[in-house]
Amino acid sequence: MKPKILIVDDERLLRDTLAKWFRPTYECMTAADAAGAMRIVESVPDLALMISDVKMPGESGVELLKRAKAANPDLACILLTAYGTVDLAVEAMKNGADDFFQKPVTDMKAFELRVQKAIHNAELARSPDVGGSAGGELAAFTGTSPAMERVYRLIRKVAPTDATVLIEGPSGSGKELTARAIHALSKRATGPFVALECSAFQGELLKSELFGYEPGTFTGGLHEGKRGCIESAAGGTLFLDEIGEIDAATQVTLLRTLETKSVRRLGGTTETPVDFRLVAATNKNLSKLVADGKFREDLYYRLDVIDIRTPALKDHREDIPALVERFVKEFSAANGGTVKGVDSAAMAALSAYSWPGNVRQLRNVVEKTVILAAGETVTAEDLPPEVTAPAEKPAPRDQEPPPAAAGGDGETLQAAERRQILAALEAAKGNRTKAAASLGISRRTLQRKLKEWGMEQ
Repeated sequence: MKPKILIVDDERLLRDTLAKWFRPTYECMTAADAAGAMRIVESVPDLALMISDVKMPGESGVELLKRAKAANPDLACILLTAYGTVDLAVEAMKNGADDFFQKPVTDMKAFELRVQKAIHNAELARSPDVGGSAGGELAAFTGTSPAMERVYRLIRKVAPTDATVLIEGPSGSGKELTARAIHALSKRATGPFVALECSAFQGELLKSELFGYEPGTFTGGLHEGKRGCIESAAGGTLFLDEIGEIDAATQVTLLRTLETKSVRRLGGTTETPVDFRLVAATNKNLSKLVADGKFREDLYYRLDVIDIRTPALKDHREDIPALVERFVKEFSAANGGTVKGVDSAAMAALSAYSWPGNVRQLRNVVEKTVILAAGETVTAEDLPPEVTAPAEKPAPRDQEPPPAAAGGDGETLQAAERRQILAALEAAKGNRTKAAASLGISRRTLQRKLKEWGMEQ
């Protein structure tokens, strides 16, 4: 049977064009708005993918995405928009979008590859797994939330294969833990697991760590040469953390190594065949780096065979109590076993905090708290002040913030945005690329904002 896909757009021409393109491969359904789309999502349980425009009359594509994911958590979703921004892409991904594509869709073959990938990953996530989430080689993980269960299912499905895996997620969300679980559950489990932090090395030093070097390659260097991480991973798994940090020259050599399954040491002339599996991780958006010309597209597609996203802790808060309990036991045992638990007020504060550093930050806070706790039970008073400080209450999503009075302490969203951008430009001495990077937006977005304000010069 053909997989079923839903195309949602208020432009009939685009709906019909996409449906005509995909109909030979997929069973296509269409809707002109969010209400029509939800009727299909709720009535077709085996729907594989929803492709939706973001800007539509009435309910937006992002709001539709949230409702569709609530009705069918395993539904793959791709959003289309002519108004793409970094903030919109981040919001879409946080709400469960599998991909984000810019309109107009001019390269249908590239778009179809993204559709195939989204459906494939969703199928893996829906596949039945073996055993409970806390058992076997996944015992290092803690959490039973839907977000973590999806990670467990993907690990179990991809581990027995030799497919290259790209793990995406914010810092501290468990990317290396995921890579180690894939290795431990694979047929390579008895082989080595070799990890390399790519951001710790640059240029020739990174190449020497990856590919090794022959004796006499470097002036004043070691005479005996060195075996690189790729050769060391023979028969096992090579884990490249923060792969988005590698330079252009290293990207070229790594791509050749992946294509030929052989490695040439620096200063060498012969290729050595190496049987290894690659698992890579990044906290950056590699597809955006490709679009910005900072990462090779051919290498990206080599890496992105299977994609696993580790969620931010604030996106699976229901797992925080179990994580806290586990860390309290771990650090209490390591420090004399005096702390027995956490009281309700402290747990409420820990559960409410935003955790920008994710599980790693939570673990560090619990370790510090257990060491400094005054009694057998951790109280709110034992927690760091940043955790117990009252959170700023966000404005309702469907309301604009009230305009600030002239000379008052309030500030509109637009004014705050403008102030931050101008401050970043001043700090970067007018360098727009550096200013955009410090703000976490693209240079194109920064230029558009300046143009809107009549400040291009």
